[in-house]
This record gives sequence, C-alpha cells and structure tokens, in this order.
Amino acid sequence: MKNSPLTTILLAALAISALASVVLCWEYISNARELRALQIQTANINNRQAAMNALATDVLEYSKKNPAVDPILEFVNLKQKSAAATTNKPPTK
Repeated sequence: MKNSPLTTILLAALAISALASVVLCWEYISNARELRALQIQTANINNRQAAMNALATDVLEYSKKNPAVDPILEFVNLKQKSAAATTNKPPTK
C-alpha cells in the first residue's frame, strides 16, 4: 500500500492548525493579563480622583469659614476670584 498524498496534506493541515491554536492561545493570555493590569490602573486612578474631589470639596467648605485660603483656591482654579474684583461697570454714554 502506497502512502497517499492526502495523508501528508491532512497531517500538514493538522500541524498548522495546532501551531495556530498555540499562537492564538498565547495572544489571548497576553491580552487578558494586560487587560487585568489596565483595570487595576483604572481602579487606582478612579480612587485617587475620588479622594482628590473629596479633598477639594472639604477645602471649599473650609474656605467659607476661613477665607485666608481663597488665594490658594483661586490659584489652582477651584474657586472663582471674588465678586468685587470681577465686577464690571456698565458702559457710560
């Protein structure tokens, strides 16, 4: 019985399919690890942002009792400049 070329072709197709499966599995695992790392970074950023927002809110509340911090808040754009400094006079005719 002779070796059929069909057997060789099917064996080559099987080897290519197995190699492609290994490559795709490796890519999937790599992407899953990267996704997990990015999700952790995103959670850390969101937590830090929430903490900074809470701090800004607390400082704005504190500035109502102690206006000495207003220049600092104006410098970091957390508070508008006082109304007396930005009042525009109506145009005279």
